[in-house]
Amino acid sequence: MLPLNARGVGYTRATRVSLPASVPEYLCRVLDFRSMDFEATLDQMLTLASSDPGRVYKTNFYRKQMKNQWARDDPAFAVAQVLLLSVVAVAYALAFRVDSLSGYLSLILYCVVVDWFLFGCVVATIGWFVANKYLLQSHSHSVAQKVEWLYAFDIHCNAFFPLFLLVHVLQFFLLPILLLKVYPSMILSNLLYAAAFSVYFYITHLGYRALPFLTKTEVYLYPIGVVALAFVLSLFIAPLGVRINATRYCLYFYF
Repeated sequence: MLPLNARGVGYTRATRVSLPASVPEYLCRVLDFRSMDFEATLDQMLTLASSDPGRVYKTNFYRKQMKNQWARDDPAFAVAQVLLLSVVAVAYALAFRVDSLSGYLSLILYCVVVDWFLFGCVVATIGWFVANKYLLQSHSHSVAQKVEWLYAFDIHCNAFFPLFLLVHVLQFFLLPILLLKVYPSMILSNLLYAAAFSVYFYITHLGYRALPFLTKTEVYLYPIGVVALAFVLSLFIAPLGVRINATRYCLYFYF
């Protein structure tokens, strides 16, 4: 069973929600590879792929105490994801015999800019707004705290990695099966996507639950119900002649 209880003590609601000042500095560090800790990034990725992904958020408290921020100040994790997405995009382009350099570049840009960055910005902004607007605990004797937007984007990066492993990497090796126009292939494909997005929203929930000044963070689990409903619905409408294979539909937009 997924743990749902929020932790921590109360905090005063922040009077104003604003983007953290560390965002420009964070973006500048993207160009400085020597300052990035890729060894720690690898360890975090292995943790996210394990049976206890919530352990990746334990370093938040040390970061808050030492640097007074919840978000990562090292962009290595985000840079590593961009590189991995680029490699996988090239693999898909080779598999589907893309025959032009512009085709390779456009696929890489779409995967990085749309699938990862823009999607992440939208989800992070929604999660950041909901947390600061509705989930802050009030306590008159505590210092006011709020969720940093950069931390919300960190949560997206963490949650995106298992999704990436499932619907980019594992899907690639299962393509000969998933692309078949048969009922079992449709079930397997939709189950793969349902599992990927369920894990994404679960790890998102863990990220917000790790903040001790938030309450009722189980709201971030609600999208899992929508994902489950969509999967069950796809099973019921398939015998009626409406077969929705998530893999085939997604790859249609790329190729």
